Amino acid sequence: MNPLFYPLKLSLSIVILSFGLSACTGIGNTDFAGNLGGNPGDMTTGQVIGSYYENARVCFEDKVKKATCDARSAIVKTGGDGSFMLPGSAVLPVVAMIDNESIEHEVPGDLGNEVGRTLIFRAPSGHTRFISAISTELAAAMDTNGRNFVDASTKLAAKLTIDPATLTSDFNQLSGENAAKIHAENTAVTAVIASVIATPTATAVNAFIGDTLNKALAMRNIQTVVVIYAENRGFDNLYGLFPGADGIPGVNPSSRSAAYPQKDFDGNTLPALPPSWGGMTAAGQTKVITQAQTANFPNKPFQIDDVNGPVFTDSSVVTRDLVHRFYNNQMQINGGKNDQFAAYSDAGGLSMGYYDGSKMKLWDIAKKYTLADRFFMGAFGGSFLNHQYLICACAPTYPHADNAASPAKNNISAVDVDAQGNMLRLTPGIGNPTSVLNGAPVYLKDSTLTPKDASGMFYAVNTMQPLYQPSGNAASADATSTYADASKATTLPAQTQRTIGDQLSAKGVNWAWYSGAWDAALADASSARRNVIYAGKIQFQPHHQPFNYYRRFDPATASGVAERASHLKDFDASFLQDAAAGKLPPVSFYKPQGNLNQHPGYANVADGDAHIADVIAKLQASPQWKNMLIVVTYDENGGFWDHVSPPKGDRWGPGTRLPAILVSPYVRKGFVDHMQYDTASILRFITGRYGLVELDGLKARDAALVANGGAAMGDLSGALAVVPQE
Repeated sequence: MNPLFYPLKLSLSIVILSFGLSACTGIGNTDFAGNLGGNPGDMTTGQVIGSYYENARVCFEDKVKKATCDARSAIVKTGGDGSFMLPGSAVLPVVAMIDNESIEHEVPGDLGNEVGRTLIFRAPSGHTRFISAISTELAAAMDTNGRNFVDASTKLAAKLTIDPATLTSDFNQLSGENAAKIHAENTAVTAVIASVIATPTATAVNAFIGDTLNKALAMRNIQTVVVIYAENRGFDNLYGLFPGADGIPGVNPSSRSAAYPQKDFDGNTLPALPPSWGGMTAAGQTKVITQAQTANFPNKPFQIDDVNGPVFTDSSVVTRDLVHRFYNNQMQINGGKNDQFAAYSDAGGLSMGYYDGSKMKLWDIAKKYTLADRFFMGAFGGSFLNHQYLICACAPTYPHADNAASPAKNNISAVDVDAQGNMLRLTPGIGNPTSVLNGAPVYLKDSTLTPKDASGMFYAVNTMQPLYQPSGNAASADATSTYADASKATTLPAQTQRTIGDQLSAKGVNWAWYSGAWDAALADASSARRNVIYAGKIQFQPHHQPFNYYRRFDPATASGVAERASHLKDFDASFLQDAAAGKLPPVSFYKPQGNLNQHPGYANVADGDAHIADVIAKLQASPQWKNMLIVVTYDENGGFWDHVSPPKGDRWGPGTRLPAILVSPYVRKGFVDHMQYDTASILRFITGRYGLVELDGLKARDAALVANGGAAMGDLSGALAVVPQE
């Protein structure tokens, strides 16, 4: 057999095959032709190739359940050269099913070899002469381009740099350069098909097999994933006016959801928004908007950069920060009504502010590529927990936090719960106002840790510092200053949960976390007076460096030093150089430094927008661009209101909706993706693309969503196409 396309011997999936055949029945030719608009006596002929498959079962495809038989279709078996005669006209695509009863022949008439795996091939309607892995790829491309065969075949041929006519030929008979390229592609796609069908996961069984195949074929085009993780912006805050997106009700005509007016602590509708407590702008700005200037705004969202609005400040001005913490976010969401953002914010009415994002460079990029408008923060609350969720789909643990000797014993939050133990609210504190119109809320203890759960475990949900430098806590007295002071209540013990980094390394897939000012922060860690860490222009944020919390990266061990050198890298020293040289790892995360991450309180929208757009432009100039996927999203909403209700998941989230932009030659152009995602959908994509073991947190989140009557989270693949879109 030709080694370029000899099938691998893989396990047979009876579950998937029976699912694929469940709709198939053999019926009369006349009945079939009459039902589907053909003429009695019509026949569709062709061959199943790759070599030549004998005893493959062939039928017309169901219009909805791709890769399964139409209930009205006859099923025929192929002959020794893969040929078939299927009763009916080719008004539908054709499906060929190959299993261990099939024989593969390199040359018709030879003894052949038993096929050691199950395959499902598809062929587009009207192009069923040769059915193969290549025709399957063409059919998948047509599923997302309006059934345009010319467009699909032209783009696939360009991707493979071959003559388009080769795609619909008997490539077993070809020789030369075209033959080598199409045989290699056929082998690769056949392996993808076999892998999908041999994995009877809940997703594969419950979804249509054809859709699962299409996702797998789209994913295989991506060889480099780059995640750019910005800060603290909800979807409506930046993209509420985006055409075609579910934006601000009453303002964006494309809005698909209702919005509730903001309520006071007691649940009554507020007559007006509370002021922006302490003023709207951060200290040190040339533009100053005082608290008094923000009094009595109407109870509705307002545009911060509207020159005709009640106040005006453009996106180059830094606004004050807004509370964005674990329990506060849940109280603001208020069971999905999103009607207590102003009440449970220390910034009052500012929580309802938004920008005209059409002035942003990233807006233009979103218009050209894909904007997701159902992407939710993975965890309730702030940056610390959502960075952890991004890499492990979990919350950090703090064992025995209530022990007398524990530094964190006084950092356990006070929370009111119902009879079933579900969180109701943070316990109000002394001096809490009766109305938010009189002042921001006061709590008994809104701290870093949850109360212990049934297993006795405490979880860190609000900002704590890594044990390893660079840390927000000063260096310990060790000779190398590589540790933070472990006696501090906010120093988190080293974590040991499985992360996406662990899963990638176990699979032999390289990865890196690139961070702006990482090297500068390391140098600053031993300084008595910090100039970079939470300071100066750079504003490096140690709690935005999630892998630095894990024992794997212990800088006092030889293995930890090696792991840090391999996977924790500086943006200025490495990222752009690696991109320009085509040497980015298959999975790369990039965290902009503080002043470029768009976080209210110390960064503005405009600078981060320009920076991230410039990074994208440089990635597009990389040799890796042709097979790259860039995901630009935010860690959390920054305390800003959004009108879309998050789906009900598990105890950690999901929280408020975020912007997410997908940029790639393979993403659908000018597309608003309405699929439901969360932060860990990035992990789902990486897991699926590289065949990783799924993290427990991903399974737990999807199970909780389904148990609560919702749907599991998507994996971003629905925005991808099988052939390049540019």
